[in-house]
Amino acid sequence: MASNRLLLLPGDGIGPEIMEEVKKVIGWFNERTADTFEFDEGLVGGAAYDAHGASISEEDMAKAKAADAVIFGAVGGPKWDDVPYDVRPEAGLLRLRKDLGLFANLRPAICYPALADASSLKKDVIEGLDILIVRELTGGVYFGEPKTITDLENGQQRAIDTQVYDTYEIERIAGVAFDLARARRNKVTSMEKRNVMKSGVLWNQVVTATHDKSYKDVELEHMLADAGGMQLVRWPKQFDVIVCDNLFGDMLSDVAAMLTGSLGMLPSASLGAPDAATGKRKALYEPVHGSAPDIAGTGAANPIAMIASFAMALRYSFNMITEADMLEKAISNALDKGLRTKDIAQGDQATISTKEMGNAIVGELEALATSA
Repeated sequence: MASNRLLLLPGDGIGPEIMEEVKKVIGWFNERTADTFEFDEGLVGGAAYDAHGASISEEDMAKAKAADAVIFGAVGGPKWDDVPYDVRPEAGLLRLRKDLGLFANLRPAICYPALADASSLKKDVIEGLDILIVRELTGGVYFGEPKTITDLENGQQRAIDTQVYDTYEIERIAGVAFDLARARRNKVTSMEKRNVMKSGVLWNQVVTATHDKSYKDVELEHMLADAGGMQLVRWPKQFDVIVCDNLFGDMLSDVAAMLTGSLGMLPSASLGAPDAATGKRKALYEPVHGSAPDIAGTGAANPIAMIASFAMALRYSFNMITEADMLEKAISNALDKGLRTKDIAQGDQATISTKEMGNAIVGELEALATSA
């Protein structure tokens, strides 16, 4: 029997509501499986700023470093629009990524069969979709220096963000993408802008070299990122694993998320390098949607992306593959029965609350365990 340590960071807006539904799932697994989960909770984002004057406290940062995995809700909202830039809610998430060394962001875009009609694209374009975007998370323009706004003598201002990548950063994210592709359909598409950006030239060269050195069995294609965005909405099923830098990965993964009909459906994982001694990776799991302050407290939030993020934790942090498959099947079964939160309902379809969806998924877990 193993006890796994989790840190839950609900955050702001709907974050606390959807995290409550994850707690139900954790409780079910604790009763049903030999591997159990202990969890602590902390503050991040606006909630942390209100309590500590920082987007995450040093105490909670220490908890994150000690945990086997961090389960993260969402941060931000108009309440904190005017706080200093370095303590804005999003800075807490950026610090977690940087201090934990979470360089690989995995964002699946999966179309559940019951939701094929919820996409803005035609059903034949989206039905059966299963792609994975691998985004480099700790380099590039979001972290490059200098990053400044300066006053010019003519009364104008100049803003500078710096896109910086070293060879090793590209090699390691490409390796993650190729390894994941081997367990899927064995194809990687690398996207960059080598036609106008020197960082894109290097990205293309290093991905190609990494492929030629260690992954010749995996199909590799290169595509300009703007063309890739177009192809994602033209025929997304042509892709298997897409690997790209921080900026393009941020944009393209949101495009891919909306292919499925709602940001409320999709999880993500952010992974660090394997520990030299234990082989374990630092990891953070979060839904791709935001804090949705406009619906916070109304019971309308969709908890599926948050629960599916925990399924990714089972898979990637704890090697509980059977349990991850079961949880994902429970989500699919609940949807097959026509259960919908407001964001995924069609026409006059009846809707259920955040808590009711969480309860339904736990009920499907129980049904699957009983029938096994």
